[in-house]
Amino acid sequence: MRRVAFDSGVGSRLIRILVTTALLLAGGTAVIPAAVNAEPPLPADDPFYAYDQPLANTTPGTVLRSRPAPFAFPKLSTPITSTQVLYRTTTQQNKPTAAVTTVLRPLVPGPTRLLSYHMAYDALGSQCNPSYTLTGRTDSPGAVLEQAVVAGYLAAGYTVVVPDYEGLDLEWTVGRQSGYAALDGIRAAEQILGLPASTPVAMTGYSGGSVATEWAAETAPHYAPELALIGAAAGGLPVHLAHNLPYVSGSANWAGVIPAMVVSFRRAYGLDTAAFLSARGAELTDAVENLCLGQFAKRYPGLTDAEMVRAPYRSLLDVPAAAAAVNDSIMGTAGTPAVPLLLAVGQSDPIGDSVMVARDIEALAHRYCGRGVPVTYARYQHHDHIAAFARFQADAAQFLTGRFAGTPPTTNCAAIGRGNSLAPVPTPAG
Repeated sequence: MRRVAFDSGVGSRLIRILVTTALLLAGGTAVIPAAVNAEPPLPADDPFYAYDQPLANTTPGTVLRSRPAPFAFPKLSTPITSTQVLYRTTTQQNKPTAAVTTVLRPLVPGPTRLLSYHMAYDALGSQCNPSYTLTGRTDSPGAVLEQAVVAGYLAAGYTVVVPDYEGLDLEWTVGRQSGYAALDGIRAAEQILGLPASTPVAMTGYSGGSVATEWAAETAPHYAPELALIGAAAGGLPVHLAHNLPYVSGSANWAGVIPAMVVSFRRAYGLDTAAFLSARGAELTDAVENLCLGQFAKRYPGLTDAEMVRAPYRSLLDVPAAAAAVNDSIMGTAGTPAVPLLLAVGQSDPIGDSVMVARDIEALAHRYCGRGVPVTYARYQHHDHIAAFARFQADAAQFLTGRFAGTPPTTNCAAIGRGNSLAPVPTPAG
């Protein structure tokens, strides 16, 4: 999601009104304007996030440690009870690792409705982690806006789990492990809250958050079959990164994601980037390697994929290891969801919403429909990626309400076209 400059006047007043109203409607005490206490260390420097004990014999989702934490907005505290949890999860290569999630309890008690909310933090630096920004330490309006959405769900009585699904090394857009981190975050939350596995759980996420949501939905039947998942809502999905790459190449607003993806894939797959990056490409990957999306997406307007590589390569997809890594994160290749889905995307130009490819998402919906999954596919005409966020949140809230109410799922599978081919890109000879 694009981050825009945060107006500390109008913007902060709007957030204050939204959050205060949500919490008061929930019957809680009013939020208290307050300065955040002394700066804690960034997650990268915080011992809470480090775990150096063997994990091979530890069950995924096991709580390793926990601590209370504030749920606060910039200069605005709240009475919400928040717990940070370090737990065991699994990497893309099926190796044990750790991640952190934040468990948020509603003010009004009632039957537990557990929602795993996946923020679009799209980050390479630990200062962007939800577990950090949810404590009020952020100047990102996008992070604050999503936190306001979370506050709305809390006000509606949901118990909300917000995982740092990119993991401790911030491996952005890497599919299966993002899904694993989301599922294991739910497992950890149920342990912390003392909830049975029969507790109904739903998931939602937009843009970067759709990565964790969709991959969790498709891997859950074999990775976390004991969880009582009842639905998943995902909007603005990067279904096939090989199709997103040429779409954002040369873009005024999104070209900065290209070097950021190289950094992420270098971390997750061990790419030898020195073997294919141009001098310009190496310079840009060094420049973005600790930034948040709002700091790099628009930073290099007009940057092309071709500028990132040196001869004989003309694209990152010409690099065998990079092409293989991209193919490893094509959505719909790891399993079939066993729950109803809402899949949504904006359409602001003939391709998509300016960054996500509409016919890719249509193709994913069509594929799942063919496997018997109840899918609702929504395309928001004349909405770019930013504008579609609000439309998706409204549809997601309605969809989730229906899932928790036990309403039979609707589907528009009969009207969903075939979309694009989601076949892997040819892997060049090494």
